[in-house]
Amino acid sequence: MSLFTDSLLIAWDRGLDYAQKLVADLSEAQMVVQPQEAMNHPAWILSHLNAYHPAMVAMITGQPFEDPKDHPFGMLSKPEPEGSVYESKEALIAAFEQGHDAVTYALKSASDPDLEAAITLERWQKPFPRVGDALAYIMLLHEATHLGQLSAWRRVQGFPAV
Repeated sequence: MSLFTDSLLIAWDRGLDYAQKLVADLSEAQMVVQPQEAMNHPAWILSHLNAYHPAMVAMITGQPFEDPKDHPFGMLSKPEPEGSVYESKEALIAAFEQGHDAVTYALKSASDPDLEAAITLERWQKPFPRVGDALAYIMLLHEATHLGQLSAWRRVQGFPAV
């Protein structure tokens, strides 16, 4: 593996640990509490992040993939207050862990040419011309942004920092 891959995976593993801690003490009912209309709740955040894992694995392995924005929990969706819209907390965390594991496995198996390959999703081609560019954004900034939202949600709800 390269320094780039090693560095991505260090941050990726820390993000997984942080996400687990952020929801560990939440009940099923709390997963969909939305204290303000514009605030993403934990169930939506995890559902949204989980939508990106298959796309990342596909990018790394050179397979076609659907645009995550079109996923039911993609960027065009909004948090729903009804808990039945989402999987259970346990299932969401399990999917998050499995998704992280799948991306880690694919990335550890990837070669430099795999990461230097052109990104196939047209709307990402300008900002992220190569697979590695897209991965760095999704794995670092995108996930951290949403985990930061989850941390802020906790504070608004009166939960302690983790």
